[in-house]
Amino acid sequence: MWRKVGGFEGISFQQFWSDIWNGFVNVTRTMTIMDGIDILCLTFVIYQGIKIVRETRAGQLVKGISFLAVLFIISNWLGLKSMSFLLENVFQIGVIALLVVFQPELRRALERLGRTNVVSVLPSRQDEGHVSERISTMIDAVVEASKTMSMERTGALMVFELKTKLGEIIGTGTVISAVPSASLICNIFFKNSPLHDGAMILRDGQVYAAGCYLPLSDNDTISRQLGTRHRASLGMSENSDALVVVVSEETGFISYAQNGKLVRNIDTAQLRKKLEETLLPERHTEPSEKKESVRKGKAK
Repeated sequence: MWRKVGGFEGISFQQFWSDIWNGFVNVTRTMTIMDGIDILCLTFVIYQGIKIVRETRAGQLVKGISFLAVLFIISNWLGLKSMSFLLENVFQIGVIALLVVFQPELRRALERLGRTNVVSVLPSRQDEGHVSERISTMIDAVVEASKTMSMERTGALMVFELKTKLGEIIGTGTVISAVPSASLICNIFFKNSPLHDGAMILRDGQVYAAGCYLPLSDNDTISRQLGTRHRASLGMSENSDALVVVVSEETGFISYAQNGKLVRNIDTAQLRKKLEETLLPERHTEPSEKKESVRKGKAK
């Protein structure tokens, strides 16, 4: 089926995919061993670039740039001259803008590349089977520590990293990379501790960093009764998908912030439920699914 696009006669979808397939076949026929090595090297470089970008919030901006690139390709294919011209100029200027905006990330990436050996950059799945167990242990430690700090009215701010990586926030604090326990968390937030006045970052079931500084929320509707910790928790939840748990120093109330919303004064049972729903969604839904299957079996 043929289409008219922008006053010009377009090609059929069948012919379009046929041309792509024929081009692919012609390329594979002329490939040599060096071409294969070239492709593997390029794949490795792209993979490492994605790993570096995912460590910071720049990953969200890359998604936006990818969307503009797809829009540019579609505009060219449909013959939208004005849109193509606009996006083409945006990309020309955007290259310089990206170098300026991502200058800290590029510098850290080059420093990291210089410190990395070949073995450490290879993808490893050694710990994947233990991640769920580590997260479960972390949840137990956080719930127990939150209960203790709530009773003693010790202020705490704990950030659970999810899909959005918090490399920039971690850089403002001290990397610990320790196995979580209630005593460790309580000691870090003890008033005389050098790391108590900041946020703790928990990543992949570990206490990854402490003493980190979080962005404060600019929301003018926040109650004046809330202190800096609660404003920082909201600011972090507005700038990422992280789950932030707060223990108030004044009241001992436990609260959590996610997606720019703050839920205050919850008990430890509600805290555990929220952590399991967010960090272990497959394990949290498993009991209900089993109950549903049992119920259907009995009905049969």
